[in-house]
Amino acid sequence: MLSFNRTVLVLAIMALSACGFQPVYAPGATGANVQNKISVQAPNNRNAFLLTQRLEERLGRASNADYTLQYAISTSQANLAVDTEGSVTRFNLVGSARFSIIATSTGQVALSDTVTNFTGYSAAGTTVATFAAERDARKRLMILLADQIVTRVLSTDLE
Repeated sequence: MLSFNRTVLVLAIMALSACGFQPVYAPGATGANVQNKISVQAPNNRNAFLLTQRLEERLGRASNADYTLQYAISTSQANLAVDTEGSVTRFNLVGSARFSIIATSTGQVALSDTVTNFTGYSAAGTTVATFAAERDARKRLMILLADQIVTRVLSTDLE
């Protein structure tokens, strides 16, 4: 059984290397090429701050940027669960971020896309608990959107 598991692992590694698989943060790879080279647009509200914070955690903070990342965030909220008395007990928070990566030297758009995701929170507790749950859900949503943006950036060769 152990020999079979090793064989499967070796075959999987060989298959990945045969298809051109390369770690994204390897020297010369996409991740290494964009690390600390993208300046993120300054935030103007809490959602933008949370998105920017996560983007800078993942991409680094550029002092002499080759690219600028500009974004526009939109969010909406939908009732997800209603009890027998008509009170909403759960909300769904939907967000999208339209973003563009612009080359600093030429002003040309290197990448432009939109990412969308959602998260939910409970409104079954007190007003304070509901407010805290909503605030936490917004933070989670901005992290999800930022991670999707980073995934798109790392899967695109900007050069």
